[in-house]
Amino acid sequence: MLRGDSQASDLHQRTAAPCPDNANTTNELIKGAKMDNFTPDFSLDVQGVKGFCPAGEVYARQQIEKKTIPVLSCEGPCIRGEIARLAANYMTQQVPALARACHAETFFVPHSSMARWVKGADKSVMIDGCFLKCHGRVLRKLVDEQKVIHIDALPLYKKYTDIFLMDDVPEEERKTVARQVAEKVIAKLRHDGTLTANPA
Repeated sequence: MLRGDSQASDLHQRTAAPCPDNANTTNELIKGAKMDNFTPDFSLDVQGVKGFCPAGEVYARQQIEKKTIPVLSCEGPCIRGEIARLAANYMTQQVPALARACHAETFFVPHSSMARWVKGADKSVMIDGCFLKCHGRVLRKLVDEQKVIHIDALPLYKKYTDIFLMDDVPEEERKTVARQVAEKVIAKLRHDGTLTANPA
């Protein structure tokens, strides 16, 4: 936890420089990384599934009826994924025309109402955590690419590029940054006309 007058200084050090405990290792790994490595389009064999999530079915059908815009996000142990996830949550809490969609059920339960909602929506919003855009790359193959509003959250706050685990950033700080990202994405959606109409 950050304490007293050292809070601003500590925050600056954490966001502007590598973690003190592993600074040398981090710098060496970053310098040695080959960012030009490339994988062409590929596919995966996914084990089939029977049934669906009962609560998810009710929720997704409600969203279809209300014609809300699905919002999906990156997530996971990485701080960038966590900020994307929190930002997506904050967006849907603030804007009734937006609603969270489950990326896992959308991608891996094709017969679910969750997948039907996302595939049938006029627009879907994907908040990815970084330039790799992992979730968005899947969504763009699942629905018409023109229907996907794909956001890389990282350029919207430009911090923590040398940190992986979300727990290495205090929870309240994560939430503050995520709210800032949410506000910027909402502003973009309003500017481009995505949020001009309210759901029925």
